[in-house]
Amino acid sequence: MTVPFDSTPFLRAFAVHRLWRLRGMDPAAEQEGLLLALLRRAADTQFGRDHRFAAIRSVAAFQRAVPLRRYEALHDAYLAAELPVLENVLWPGRTPYLALSSGTTAGRTKRIPVTREMLRANRDATLDLMAWHVAANPAARPLAGMSFMLGGSTALDTVAPGVRQGDLSGIAAHEVPALLRPWTWPPEDLALMPDWDAKLDALARRTPVDDITTLSGTPSWLLVLLERLAARAGTPPLPTLELLIHGGVAWAPYRDRIARYLPPGCSTREVYAASEGFIAIADRGDGEGMRLSLDHGCFFEFVPVAELDSDNPTRHWVATIETGIDYAVVVSSCAGLFGYLIGDTVRFIDRSPPRLLVTGRTSWTLSAFGEHLSGEEIETGLRDAADSAGIAVAEYAVGPEFIGSAGRHRWFVEPVGAAPAGTARRMAAALDAALRATNDDYAAHRDGAQLAPPQVVVVSEGAFAAWMRAEGKIGGQHKVPRVIADPDRFAAMAAALGADRA
Repeated sequence: MTVPFDSTPFLRAFAVHRLWRLRGMDPAAEQEGLLLALLRRAADTQFGRDHRFAAIRSVAAFQRAVPLRRYEALHDAYLAAELPVLENVLWPGRTPYLALSSGTTAGRTKRIPVTREMLRANRDATLDLMAWHVAANPAARPLAGMSFMLGGSTALDTVAPGVRQGDLSGIAAHEVPALLRPWTWPPEDLALMPDWDAKLDALARRTPVDDITTLSGTPSWLLVLLERLAARAGTPPLPTLELLIHGGVAWAPYRDRIARYLPPGCSTREVYAASEGFIAIADRGDGEGMRLSLDHGCFFEFVPVAELDSDNPTRHWVATIETGIDYAVVVSSCAGLFGYLIGDTVRFIDRSPPRLLVTGRTSWTLSAFGEHLSGEEIETGLRDAADSAGIAVAEYAVGPEFIGSAGRHRWFVEPVGAAPAGTARRMAAALDAALRATNDDYAAHRDGAQLAPPQVVVVSEGAFAAWMRAEGKIGGQHKVPRVIADPDRFAAMAAALGADRA
């Protein structure tokens, strides 16, 4: 199976012009101009009239007029009475797609509006990614073969005339122009398969391994696919692969495990793409942050995490951001979301151009007992503990547990391969030490006996996948919720894992 022709030369010509423009871009001017254009476009919608978009002439005026909202507030105020038909509610015309997105802690399924303007913006951002790739790799020929996007089922439900809903990857696949389909994999019959395990097996059997040059997806599921392909075709299973695009979960736990399946010279490039928009792209090397997408349909604000629950939080944008501060991400977009908190946290490492690291989720906070552990502290503590125990972690989840008058954190850890005897005990001690060293509140609560030592439960290989399968959240964009702050939901997960017997 071969593509009609190698279109990489056209990509290179585009890259020269596009990267010249990006390098000369004024971030503040670009973002303010984009915001004002979005407001003009949405001025006659229900949301635009309610917030007097027609009178707004600056970023500051927008911030005064439009409050910050999480999904629940937006749903109650604007979506609940209208879904599934959003006709001139948030964006002009009828919104054609709703992307289903599960919350990581509450478990509530969100229906995020996706407009055709947003789909075009996402495609343009993908072209930027490819432009950075060919600029960094002069011999690269990413369009000489097929692009493999590993996502969930592309089956979409028609929920109203002209309105479909489903997985975002399915929406993206449905919108691929017919002209480009010879360059894409998998074909429709495989893409539509709803059973994730059966789909992976079929992909392992039928993928034209000698024709795939680009592979994209969530690292956890990419690893499973590559393992199955290797069992069929050997290592490396995709010998012509030259670019692996990853995003959605932290890369560090998967980097070395995936690297063993990549052919020599294959590049990896991280993207920060959410249901709400394409936020950032790695324009440099691995671990050097991602460049904020300034002109792809999204105006961004950044609220210091420490102020997120205050009555009047500071709303920064690219003109006022600082490096080294954890911010919650706020999006206003051509999908009709304005002042919308997407639930992620980032930290900037450069201001011009803005370049960031994803540090976690706003919901990735453990503070059931006043300990205020951040997502980054949780991830770093676990990584240090795993290193001290001599294991690699495949999956994990942590949550609060009440024991008498005190509480503790209970960690469920699925290792890669068999764990040596005593792993749980060693990891618990190392976690406790690491969190004491990095978080004063945690140390104070441990010293004051409000917080008992953490417990680590090592679960068997495949335990989390089995739990996700039982939850109906296997494959595609579904991810294991790392931090479950709700004690009842956490207890239900523990029982499902069999951890109540561990």
